[in-house]
Amino acid sequence: MLAKVHSCAVIGINGIPLEIEVDIADGLPSFDIIGLPDASVKEAKERVRAAVRNCGFSFPYSRVTVNLAPADLKKEGSSFDLAIAVGLLAATGQIPKGDNLSNAVFVGELSLDGKLRRINGSLAMALSLSELTDYKNKTLYLPQANSAEACLVNKLNIKGAASLIQLGNYLSGNGELPLSESLPEDEDKNEPGELDFSEVKGQETAKRALEIAAAGAHNVLLYGPPGSGKTMLARRIPSILPSPSLDEILEITRIHSVAGLLNPGKPLLKQRPFRSPHHSASTAGIIGGGKIPKPGEVSLAHKGVLFFDELPEYNREVLEALRQPLEDRTVTVTRAAATVSYPADFMFIGSMNPCPCGNYGDPRQECRCSPTQVFRYRSKLSGPLVDRIDIQVEVPGIKFEQLQQEEHCECSSKIRKRVESTRLKQRERYKRIKVTSNARLRSRHFEKHCPLTSDARHLLHQSFQSLNLSMRAHDRIIKVARTIADLAGSEVIEAAHIAEAVQYRSLDRQP
Repeated sequence: MLAKVHSCAVIGINGIPLEIEVDIADGLPSFDIIGLPDASVKEAKERVRAAVRNCGFSFPYSRVTVNLAPADLKKEGSSFDLAIAVGLLAATGQIPKGDNLSNAVFVGELSLDGKLRRINGSLAMALSLSELTDYKNKTLYLPQANSAEACLVNKLNIKGAASLIQLGNYLSGNGELPLSESLPEDEDKNEPGELDFSEVKGQETAKRALEIAAAGAHNVLLYGPPGSGKTMLARRIPSILPSPSLDEILEITRIHSVAGLLNPGKPLLKQRPFRSPHHSASTAGIIGGGKIPKPGEVSLAHKGVLFFDELPEYNREVLEALRQPLEDRTVTVTRAAATVSYPADFMFIGSMNPCPCGNYGDPRQECRCSPTQVFRYRSKLSGPLVDRIDIQVEVPGIKFEQLQQEEHCECSSKIRKRVESTRLKQRERYKRIKVTSNARLRSRHFEKHCPLTSDARHLLHQSFQSLNLSMRAHDRIIKVARTIADLAGSEVIEAAHIAEAVQYRSLDRQP
């Protein structure tokens, strides 16, 4: 007796269709799972055996062989339990093998009493299956706890079940499954948080730099003495970022679904992520990896912000590993089990002190560090890494008089309106070349989309020569100047825009 059912595995952030073959043969009772299963998949036989019995079905005292095809693909996780159990019931004739089975995909983890537990990556599975022609007319059966998440994909028929017996009765025509309702798409996508720029006293230069960064999706490095407000400023950047589009929302939610970080009650992430990993994080934790590769912080910050507080405190290997995703907006993780690529299109925000004690260059306090200590501290950031940061701005200490000023500081909502208007201009300008922001422009696009006046070109040439800029720094100055021009409502880049962009290359001007 043989039965075949369809299931799905997650590799990276993509769902890979699988065929589960269950064969019942004569011989000594046994239960074998083949097809490159890992330990969690091999343990499925004990979960399936107990769940089938506790749901009132009979488990065959025969030779049971389960093949997970394709057999050359490494399988991991507990999401194959449901498909194995359904195949077993179909092979033994306890549920029919009709169209309900051939036109279905089953994923889910079984508890010993037959209830279906929540799994990771259901949105990634649903999105991938909806893109395959052979699977568009199939029904995806999964745990009821995952149904709201999977229903974000409108192109696929989704059904959630609470237990194996409920699903078995439905497939046998003796019951119904609860309806799975999709979340409305017109709900508020990005509500501002509690943090607001109006709470930041002074630091107008830094605020201006962060507005430019948000408007053009540029990377930023804030440096200054302790207590000057670097972290305070960085944590308020999400409050001025534009609302994500529906496609971006699905991209963000898909990655978090694979990582198992979604809230069951709110499966749709409507806000741009803000990730701030601790400086003790490993390279695998930041970039992604593990025995079975999982997304790291650079991918969890996709379409949002990745913030490194006290940048020189991070491991040198971690900082150097950031160079590739900062340039390519994607990261590839190679392991013995698989090679996977994750999206990593994020704004990078870093903060640092000018020296170990933090007082170097501060007129109010004397620095206690030796020149060697200052050099060693700053050398933790390599030139190529700093070169990839578009905006480098000093955040000086605040005087007491500034803290006592009663002047009204501009709130995040006003800044955000200017940022959204600027981003809209960029989307319209670049819609034919599929670029979403100025920071993502390539040098081949400069001639058409970044026209410079003769004065601006002359100033850029002088800056390039006097500051010994690299070609990468040259290009990033043009991108930042393009954003400054957009904020000013100018179609061409003028000398004033270049001058301001050059001012944001502070570390290039330092010896």
